[in-house]
Amino acid sequence: QVQLVESGGGLVQAGGSLRLSCLASGRTFSTYGMGWFRQAPGKEREFVAAISWDGGSTNYADSVKGRFTISRDNAKNTVYLQMNSLKPEDTAVYYCASHRLSYDPPLSAKPNFAYWGQGTQVTVSS
Repeated sequence: QVQLVESGGGLVQAGGSLRLSCLASGRTFSTYGMGWFRQAPGKEREFVAAISWDGGSTNYADSVKGRFTISRDNAKNTVYLQMNSLKPEDTAVYYCASHRLSYDPPLSAKPNFAYWGQGTQVTVSS
């Protein structure tokens, strides 16, 4: 049974930073790409960032390019999202997700992800 557990969310002022973590278990972490999505109240869940199974390729939404960095540590079964220069519009529940197929490049569409975490709240105050 695959489990994804996010942590690291919280309340931060605009311009501040947070680092989210997602610990995975239940299958061979190092062979699957991972992604981060977010969902603000009243909005659809949207893609934020993804990383390939080996960490060699990344993919970002235009809204976070240059501010957010996705990374992974396959020895720790963990994927991270470093968020800098946070804005109030970054406020959302952030979800970690695992690719459906192994060895894919970093994909952004939700149907490519088979497993999801429970989410962690990020609130950015102005």
